[in-house]
Amino acid sequence: MGLPNSSEDLSSEMEVDAFRRLFPLRYFERHLAESIRPDGRPLGKSRETSIFFGAVSTANGSALVKIGSTTMLTAIKMEVMTPSLESPDEGCLAVDFFMPPICSPIVRPGRPAEASPVVSKQLSDTISSSRMIDLKELSLVSGKAAWMTYLDIYCLDADGALFDAALLSAVAALSHLQIPAVAMNDDGKIVLVSDEDGQNQAQEPVNKEKRKLTLRSIPFSLTCILHKNYILADPTAEEESIVETHLTIVLDTSGQLISLYKPGGPVLAYTSAIQDCVALTRQRVKELKGLLDKENSAMEV
Repeated sequence: MGLPNSSEDLSSEMEVDAFRRLFPLRYFERHLAESIRPDGRPLGKSRETSIFFGAVSTANGSALVKIGSTTMLTAIKMEVMTPSLESPDEGCLAVDFFMPPICSPIVRPGRPAEASPVVSKQLSDTISSSRMIDLKELSLVSGKAAWMTYLDIYCLDADGALFDAALLSAVAALSHLQIPAVAMNDDGKIVLVSDEDGQNQAQEPVNKEKRKLTLRSIPFSLTCILHKNYILADPTAEEESIVETHLTIVLDTSGQLISLYKPGGPVLAYTSAIQDCVALTRQRVKELKGLLDKENSAMEV
């Protein structure tokens, strides 16, 4: 008796899936009319988020972040460099964002993803303008030695809101970062001090022990999509492909606006819509800060 019902259910599922593929906008709007999204979330709700520290054991700091299915891995590597003449008391931070072919069917092998340089620039600008890091803290010996910090972010699964996940992963990795202990040897060069040999071969300690990087105003972001009178927070890749108007807002933990990014789209973002997006972002910042603090506290135990 159960077979006919099973066949009917399967047929119904196939019809829904076919309608979803053939008429994605109509399928999407039918859900919006009920104030719910295809994945079952309310319009203003973000996906489940998780942070895992120490994902790369060979890095000086690393973090794996998941927002829904969107997955980002950030690894930080530090090396000693000679500072520039213009900034003799500052180190450097280089940010790179990578989208390998495994992250999405639209990324082709041998061809760089179009989004990679855009997200890289956006991340670099956000970290710089937020003043989260004091580059003077990366100085070792004025005019002679400073830290060159490479922050590499890899997208492992691109299911929407790439910038939000990439920024959270970068922030998490920076909070996990352990600046290596270094000293000056007999030749006047800065060398790393391993845990085993201590400072036996060093004349002058520069960093006596590993230390954390001081993070000041930490930025978090939320991407929203705008369709007619609807605002949807934290869109999936499917939702982003249907709706052309995206708005990404970056706030720091004090609520200060760091940036507002709207990459085109036919719909004008009215003041009221922007204010609603900012309100959603403020709520999201509290959630992400709480999650980051919780994971950091767990690491210290």
